[in-house]
Amino acid sequence: MTIQAHLRRLHLQSPQPERLVDFYVHTYGMRKGQVPGLADGDGAVASAFSAMAPGRQVMASGGTANQLHYFLYSLETQAAWASFVQRTAHVPKADVSAFAELPDDALAFRDPDGHCVVFASADAVDANEMGNDELKPASNAQTLPPAVTQHLGIRTPNIDAMAAFYNEVLGFVVSDRVHDDQGLLRACFLRTSELHHALALFGAPVSCFDHQSFEAPDWEGLKHWADHMGDLRQEIVWGVGRHGPGNDVFFMVRDPDGNLAEISSEIEVCTPDRPMGIWKHEERTLNLWGKAIMRS
Repeated sequence: MTIQAHLRRLHLQSPQPERLVDFYVHTYGMRKGQVPGLADGDGAVASAFSAMAPGRQVMASGGTANQLHYFLYSLETQAAWASFVQRTAHVPKADVSAFAELPDDALAFRDPDGHCVVFASADAVDANEMGNDELKPASNAQTLPPAVTQHLGIRTPNIDAMAAFYNEVLGFVVSDRVHDDQGLLRACFLRTSELHHALALFGAPVSCFDHQSFEAPDWEGLKHWADHMGDLRQEIVWGVGRHGPGNDVFFMVRDPDGNLAEISSEIEVCTPDRPMGIWKHEERTLNLWGKAIMRS
């Protein structure tokens, strides 16, 4: 049984947050917004910038490139939210009072690498989402297929501890694990709904944000997005390919901070009794059709 949650928002750190958000607005047909932050100890107020479109949102404010301020999941029913609140009652909470855009009752946690993961009910996220009542697609979005925020990936030097935290503490379900020839865990894919993964962990020398993925409705939609990248002269740095774990077709570009940004489709829909899979650590696992970006 999954916790019945979906990834709704990433809030990225960036040395140039407005430039980063402008990339997502232009490249992914989103609408730009700005959210005043809270005053720091010196009285300065740092704004967060937001790129929004139906089903997808990326925020950015000041910080270090390739790091996250937080990522937000919504629990899709009140029963699922109540169950999650009860499950995590004993888990230490993180302070997210600096992020005014979050619902008042949001629950936040720090994983073993220090990333902030936030949860709230879907109703609370919908009510609190900036510009939700007047959200209009960007001017170049009229011809673009739908694409919704679906998963993110994180690189970590502590993959065993990270996988255990998300699985055993927060209740994510392990769909697939990737092991090397010595039996060491090198990647782990965890789900929060019937979709194969809402979080991908990759063993790596450093802890950082790896990628986010917008899910297109079908193969035709993904091709349309790829043609759109071509029209923008936005280089596809990986793909089009097909992942082994998840079986989704995909391609990736890089944003101005060097983060990978993915469009994917056809991700595996898992049954409740699906057994956990074990994959070999090799390029073919990450791309059944060719070359892969190996994080370690």
